[in-house]
Amino acid sequence: MSSKKAVFHISLVLSLLLISVGIFAPKQLENFSNSSLSFIYNNLGWFILGSVFVFFAFCMYIAISKFGHIRLGDDSDRPEYKTATWIAMLFSASIGISLVFWGVAEPVSYYIDPPFGKASSEQSAKLAMQIVYLHWGVSAWACYAVVGVSLAFFQFRKKLPSSLSSVFYPLVGDKIKGSFGKFIDIIVTLSIVIGIATSLGFGTLQVNSGMHYLWGIPVGFYIQVIIIAVTTILYLSSSVSGLQAGIKHLSNLNMLLAFALLGFMLILGPTQSILKIFLQGIGDYAQNFIGMSFRMEPYNAGKGEWIGSWTLFYFGWWIAWAPLVGSFVARISKGRTIKEFMMGAVFIPVLGSFLWFAVMGGSALDLIQNHGKTAIAEAVSSDVTSALFKFFDFFPMSSFLSVLAMVLVIIFFITSADSAIFVLGMISENGNPNPTQITKIIWGVVIAAVSAVLILTGGLKGLQSALVATSIPLAILMLVMCYSTFKGLKGELVQTPSNKKARNTETLEKRAL
Repeated sequence: MSSKKAVFHISLVLSLLLISVGIFAPKQLENFSNSSLSFIYNNLGWFILGSVFVFFAFCMYIAISKFGHIRLGDDSDRPEYKTATWIAMLFSASIGISLVFWGVAEPVSYYIDPPFGKASSEQSAKLAMQIVYLHWGVSAWACYAVVGVSLAFFQFRKKLPSSLSSVFYPLVGDKIKGSFGKFIDIIVTLSIVIGIATSLGFGTLQVNSGMHYLWGIPVGFYIQVIIIAVTTILYLSSSVSGLQAGIKHLSNLNMLLAFALLGFMLILGPTQSILKIFLQGIGDYAQNFIGMSFRMEPYNAGKGEWIGSWTLFYFGWWIAWAPLVGSFVARISKGRTIKEFMMGAVFIPVLGSFLWFAVMGGSALDLIQNHGKTAIAEAVSSDVTSALFKFFDFFPMSSFLSVLAMVLVIIFFITSADSAIFVLGMISENGNPNPTQITKIIWGVVIAAVSAVLILTGGLKGLQSALVATSIPLAILMLVMCYSTFKGLKGELVQTPSNKKARNTETLEKRAL
């Protein structure tokens, strides 16, 4: 693997093989994926939960310790993007599309099927928001932040290539330029392709469901292919326009539309109940964070299956998405200090996620629990893609809200795909921070093809399971990454005092002259 394009060629071939398996053996792929996932949940779930907590602890430690003042770049560098734009790009590149998809469905799912206690009760409503906050809280963003801060430090501070293999430089040295580094980059590339393809698949299904619900357009493969094709053209057009013009403006637009939807729902919905749910949810989450983060239910096998289906699945999902989101977050965070990076990348998006679930999910729970609108719960049980649109039926301007939500899904996916093919381009070109257009276009087409094939063959769920199954090797990789980054930061502190002393001596000499 000495060729400069080895990572690109090998990753592309493996992606095409994956498409072939999806076409010719979808059931076998799904069965293998589900078996792997079941093995992980039953035997290695403790490792996933423990790893995610270590990632969070590591992020907090380097933020509040003596490492916090280190800048991700030269000492003279300052942030490339304004804080508001930076935060908008964080959201748009990661969980924005998932928030729209699960905003109503997930809290209602936990309400009607809680891990313990009586279903469809006041207790299960309270527990539902607490668990939602666990799944979408600091644990998720810590996975992204570990990769982001590590890559940004070595890329901008140590001037190494924009590739995750660079993070291991303190441990293996120049071997990152050889077979070891290429192997790491190939694994990361495949996880990104699978992750963004499944995201496009789910987004397509929800848009198609909304079109059927509103206008009677049939739910079917050909309609979904048209949706994928239009979305692909849009995100390729945005990508070739560049990071500044494309992702930046779309991210800002996305946040404006998201806040508009939240504003409508906050005004039209049970405003007082939403605010109470938001604050109480934060309190319950903070109070029970440690216990929930390590809940495995070893004495109750039935409840252990619930934990595996939801909590372990989500935590594995965040780990699997970490290379994509972390790499993009690193790219847009040059010039920020580690403390500033952690406070912004871990806590601010979490508050935004909590508010979203309080407005959308909290309103749905209020309608079901206090007003008897069980149709929402029935929609979640029968077809999760239609839950959001059924929810909007109970509010004025329901059609407008549904269209706005579908536009959000499409734009969120465009920004996610933008960041994905940008990162894929960087990795494919050996860490080139500005990859060529042709490389990004090739990966954009591959992602669309993977999504279409998975929808056609019904293998989307199987590949989703396969993605989470990759969380074990990725978690090991990220734990080693934490140690390597710690070692690099320690070395930086050793150099910093001498550099500062040299600068002070130079200043005194100039004054003497």
